[in-house]
Amino acid sequence: MQLSRFSDLGLRAMMLLAAADDGRSTTKAIAAAAQASEHHIAKAITRLSALGCVSSLRGRGGGLRITDTGRAMRVGELIRLLEHDRPVVECGGDKPCPLVPACRLRRALADAQSSFYRELDRYTVADLAGPTLLPLTGLRTAVG
Repeated sequence: MQLSRFSDLGLRAMMLLAAADDGRSTTKAIAAAAQASEHHIAKAITRLSALGCVSSLRGRGGGLRITDTGRAMRVGELIRLLEHDRPVVECGGDKPCPLVPACRLRRALADAQSSFYRELDRYTVADLAGPTLLPLTGLRTAVG
């Protein structure tokens, strides 16, 4: 299964916020650390905020902060929410697949997707942001 770029950036933002010394950062710093555009990071942060994973404060001493909910979020659940739990393949739409009535592939792929999420649910965002994340990547100064 391949994650969308949006989900990838959302996960990176969450990991960087969870690993930040004081749990705080800015969209600009996260974009630099994730090597992504500020615009794309801002879109991901907006969704993460709506999910209650990130809070933002304006003004001096403000910035983005991971919430307790965000830190404890299971990775599989977070991806489900970011991906809107979309199936691996789309069998309907404007041109539905003619094999749908007898297809077993869709069930097999749905089972594989469930296993994928179940495995990722073994980890929380905090687990992915262990003490080695920033020092190994040299990002500590970019996030603070």
